[in-house]
Amino acid sequence: MAERIFWLWGIGFLISALLEISSATLSPTGINYEVVALVSIKTALHDPYNVLESWDINSVDPCSWRMVTCSPDGYVSALGLPSQSLSGSLSPWIGNLSNLQSVLLQNNAISGRIPAAIGKLEKLQTLDLSNNTFSGEIPASLGDLKNLNYLRLNNNSLSGPCPETLSNIEGLTLVDLSFNNLSGSLPKISARTFKVIGNPLICGPKASNNCSAVFPEPLSLPPDGLKGQSDSGTNSHHVAIAFGASFGAAFSIIIVIGLLVWWRYRRNQQIFFDVNEQYDREVCLGHLRRYTFKELRAATDHFNSKNILGRGGFGIVYKGCLNDGTLVAVKRLKDYNVAGGEIQFQTEVETISLAVHRNLLRLSGFCTTENERLLVYPYMPNGSVASGLRDHIHGRPALDWARRKKIALGTARGLLYLHEQCDPKIIHRDVKAANILLDEDFEAVVGDFGLAKLLDHRDSHVTTAVRGTVGHIAPEYLSTGQSSEKTDVFGFGILLLELITGQKALDFGRAANQKGVMLDWVKKLHQEGKLNLLVDKDLRGNFDRIELEEMVQVALLCTQFNPSHRPKMSEVLKMLEGDGLAEKWEASQKIETPRLRSCENHPQRYSDFIEESSLVIEAMELSGPR
Repeated sequence: MAERIFWLWGIGFLISALLEISSATLSPTGINYEVVALVSIKTALHDPYNVLESWDINSVDPCSWRMVTCSPDGYVSALGLPSQSLSGSLSPWIGNLSNLQSVLLQNNAISGRIPAAIGKLEKLQTLDLSNNTFSGEIPASLGDLKNLNYLRLNNNSLSGPCPETLSNIEGLTLVDLSFNNLSGSLPKISARTFKVIGNPLICGPKASNNCSAVFPEPLSLPPDGLKGQSDSGTNSHHVAIAFGASFGAAFSIIIVIGLLVWWRYRRNQQIFFDVNEQYDREVCLGHLRRYTFKELRAATDHFNSKNILGRGGFGIVYKGCLNDGTLVAVKRLKDYNVAGGEIQFQTEVETISLAVHRNLLRLSGFCTTENERLLVYPYMPNGSVASGLRDHIHGRPALDWARRKKIALGTARGLLYLHEQCDPKIIHRDVKAANILLDEDFEAVVGDFGLAKLLDHRDSHVTTAVRGTVGHIAPEYLSTGQSSEKTDVFGFGILLLELITGQKALDFGRAANQKGVMLDWVKKLHQEGKLNLLVDKDLRGNFDRIELEEMVQVALLCTQFNPSHRPKMSEVLKMLEGDGLAEKWEASQKIETPRLRSCENHPQRYSDFIEESSLVIEAMELSGPR
């Protein structure tokens, strides 16, 4: 069995190297191996406020999830979930996230045992599980965390002895095991601070020197026979000492309070690159307004979870109401101060400021402090296309056929501007219904430039970590990480199919009991002349059959396997407007005909391509975490 696992691991490694997948190994459905571990953690937890809603098993990139931080090479390096009202248990799958350096789960209500699998996280430096309800013994495997320097398990219900193995960790700075039910003797831990107070079986009234509790010595009174002699000679001396000690203590407290106030003041000062405070806050960055953090915090009701509109790759979007009654969408960037955070902020501000078009989401302002980065957009009253496809008004779909055609045209115009009219040109890289917003007139507005990449005109493509949504990712991007304008064209083709069917790209195939994704099933129905089966049943037959045929043909042209065969967005827009579609479609059929005649097999399908990586994930699962 061991030899089989070894050989499978070797084969998986070789295939992954050949595919040049830069960020993570993919499963048969395009699932990152780390995604499997994170979703298992999510499943074991109870999340009453849906703070883990963005943790999606169908995603290929957990780096875009809330509360997840990744290293520059694309591996999960930190989980930060403090004070999120989480309960349930901590899954042993956390041990499969082998690149974790920090785990922060304090101030929740997580129960059960601490998984021994945490001991496999060789790179872990910070582990904070304090203020939960963990029970059972502290795993001895924690002693294997040679890089650990910060361990907090205080305020839980842990019992049993403190593991001797903790003495094997040389670089510990803080170990806090206080307020548990630990017993037995304490190991010699090299930490500068070692707290075990509040453990009655260790730190009782007769606490040992190992405890951090300090018990005052009883007052020493002079013998009765000496009282009279000492009263007259030493009373004034004692009063002077007491007065001096009191004055010194009070003075020390005043100094400490002053230093704390000064530190808090410096910490809360707002900064933005080298912008001077004397500048007018509404003209700090061209036409953009600069908001204060206090302003946006009040507008969003202290970033209340009830005001969450959605979650993007680098943050959460909240609905807000400014003092003048203006409704806004506030994007609060997460982890700005870790690798890529500051760069992401600058890139997004620069990108969206340069891109000005009626079908692109306009950035109206920003806020920056030492600890926060926020972007402010106009509020889109009709939400996203994804939500609109599910909504109904008086029993009718919110998006009728005319609006869906209008959305397709508006999105095409927005992407055309990004690809061919903006300088430098921009690739969105995650074109899907959830990222297309609707204004008060149901006009399409392309949003979420968190995944955008600026391109110089000299460059035809850019190689990056794979990010996006399964079912929308072009095959060449999935295999090599190389994105181009044709990557967005592929995503737009899938968006057209979502507008037609009213379903998500992956869900459609499953609902029809078909193997593979939406694209393969659509091709089959098109060949059989059964396009009416594609149309969203909520439309109840109210659609234009000629426009349906045209939109399906445009979608199939946009999603051709070879990116060089896909049209440019300028050509896509013309075809949607009724110009040149017949010629393009006829030419595409001539391209595929020789392939069909020269080979007995069918042309390569998108779902076939995804399945090519099945052996890779099987090998990785058998060989354990990366």
